[in-house]
Amino acid sequence: MTRSLRVETDPAYLVHVGAGVLSEVAGHTDCYSKVVVLVDATVEALHLERLGALAEAPVISIQPGEASKSFATLERVLEDLARLQLDREGCLVALGGGVLGDLTGLAAALYKRGIDFVQCPTTLLAQVDASVGGKTAVNLKSGKNLAGAFHQPRAVFADMATLETLPEQEFVSGLGEVLKSALLSGEGDLAALEALASKLRAREPEATEQVVLRSAALKARVVAADPLEQGPRKQLNLGHTFGHAIELCAGYGRVPHGVAVAAGIAMALRQAAESSLLEDADLPERVAQLAQALGLPSSLADLESRYGLTLSAPDLFAAMASDKKNSGGQVLLVLPKRAGEMHLDVGFTGP
Repeated sequence: MTRSLRVETDPAYLVHVGAGVLSEVAGHTDCYSKVVVLVDATVEALHLERLGALAEAPVISIQPGEASKSFATLERVLEDLARLQLDREGCLVALGGGVLGDLTGLAAALYKRGIDFVQCPTTLLAQVDASVGGKTAVNLKSGKNLAGAFHQPRAVFADMATLETLPEQEFVSGLGEVLKSALLSGEGDLAALEALASKLRAREPEATEQVVLRSAALKARVVAADPLEQGPRKQLNLGHTFGHAIELCAGYGRVPHGVAVAAGIAMALRQAAESSLLEDADLPERVAQLAQALGLPSSLADLESRYGLTLSAPDLFAAMASDKKNSGGQVLLVLPKRAGEMHLDVGFTGP
């Protein structure tokens, strides 16, 4: 059964969740002059046929992995769109994970000064987070997502069936963003996630669909209230300033994004406690236990042990200094007060 929720941005759009929803994309895009499908090479072999008639549309295939989130790949995509003579009444369809969705969204924002695109996320991380909200970007050598634009999709189709082929490490990575969403949403969603943890580790479809809907609903509410991240949307960066620094220092692609975010959440909780900003003293241990139950690292040390890394505090702080959310030369953090309530724009001067 397909379930849909509405993201009240301008323009508004629907997020469709359920097994088999990719078969509905062709009907949604038949109003465009031409549709071009962007897909990573792995997903192309596994899931392109799920698009039905759109499988016969022009396809631009991208190599999977964080390395493709670059200006070089973006330029090739834009040149391919021009070669295909896609006009302003055309549409892009992004079939893949977060890297592919971010790249496609930015290409859509730039090509002929902006065309429509549709998100079809095939990873858990992209379904619960990256596909909703209109953030698009590529990476720079200095840091993650430093070149991008806000460009909302015209629709999102999250097909649960595509998760059946997702490698275990990538599924667990998605649970890092699920953990973040539950912590932001509040006690109800956090307790619900604790109750679902064993079913999620077993990858039970009903439990997975439930957390996709809960996470997407939270993001839809926050994005609708603050589409350009001027205020409350900043809370969605919980764990990300630390997490992006981990990814950069480890080397892009070595530590999956959601895994780095989970460690970043633990670091944010520790910093909140040390800064006397955390009002729920039991929350760090509770979140650590939940992270472990979900297969995620419960601390930076745990992440280092799992991935054979040694990440120095000075190197991490230097990476954080390039974070796009900083202001006035100061590193700014999202730090928890309690489940469902965050401190925004907390200055951080380093370890």
